[in-house]
Amino acid sequence: MRRDGEPATGELGAFLRGRRARLTPQDAGLVSYGARRVPGLRREELAQLAGVSMTYYTRLEQGQSANASESVIESLARALMLDDDERRHLHDLARPRPARRRRTARPEVARPGTRRLIDAMREVPAVILGRRSEVLAWNRLGHRLLAGHLDEAAPDRPADRPNLTWMLFLDPHTRELYSRWAEEGDRAVASLRLVAGRHPDDPELTALIGELCVKSPEFAARWARHPVRRCLSGTKHLRHPELGDLELEFEVLDLADETGHRMITYTAAPGTYSQAALQLLAAGAPAEPPMARHGGAAGEPRR
Repeated sequence: MRRDGEPATGELGAFLRGRRARLTPQDAGLVSYGARRVPGLRREELAQLAGVSMTYYTRLEQGQSANASESVIESLARALMLDDDERRHLHDLARPRPARRRRTARPEVARPGTRRLIDAMREVPAVILGRRSEVLAWNRLGHRLLAGHLDEAAPDRPADRPNLTWMLFLDPHTRELYSRWAEEGDRAVASLRLVAGRHPDDPELTALIGELCVKSPEFAARWARHPVRRCLSGTKHLRHPELGDLELEFEVLDLADETGHRMITYTAAPGTYSQAALQLLAAGAPAEPPMARHGGAAGEPRR
């Protein structure tokens, strides 16, 4: 992340270098001559493929040139063989939006209508997230599925509001919840990278990423690889403290109000144990809460 007021040129250079390093001359249809000291394409090779001068491309990587033209960005995207998510991320980094005038920060809140919607979904766990992965609201089932060790009312208090990415890397209860934790960690970091590219002037996002890089070597290692991926649907494998192993399909719906808020829902295939387990959880059974079963204090929410 860049510091306040700085251009995103450092992020752009890191992204270009990382994507250049993963391509071989054979991938790009080039003939390689002589030994290579580093993996991937050389700068001059990528510049040739993109149809830009070596000097100009070097300036881009070194952060000495900002606001590249659309044609240059598209040429670089093709030369680097970027997918759709990576291409959008390159545009965000190479042509950052003008910084907005700072206003007094107000805690974000979920719209009342959205809260009523998820509360009406009594058999479907649902969560409303802000753009930084902070929980703005969850329905009863979403709370019991993802964070039964936390106070259900925590999202209503901005100072205590949980953050799903923070919890994934730094909360032991959440870490135990995901039976395929490494896969979940990769997905979370790749999604957060896209958000960081779109909102480089967000001080709270910068603070979150900085804290995670300092406190979690696993997050820092993933962040340094600069992964980017929109995660709109897929499968989550959970090891729930009350219900055991679950396989759930998730869907992410972007809310059309320009807030960056998202709704995540979790469903199970009909006739499966996971579906029966969700129904059991929705009915309020087992009644014994996970904190009482395991003993000890519950993990602290993200503050």
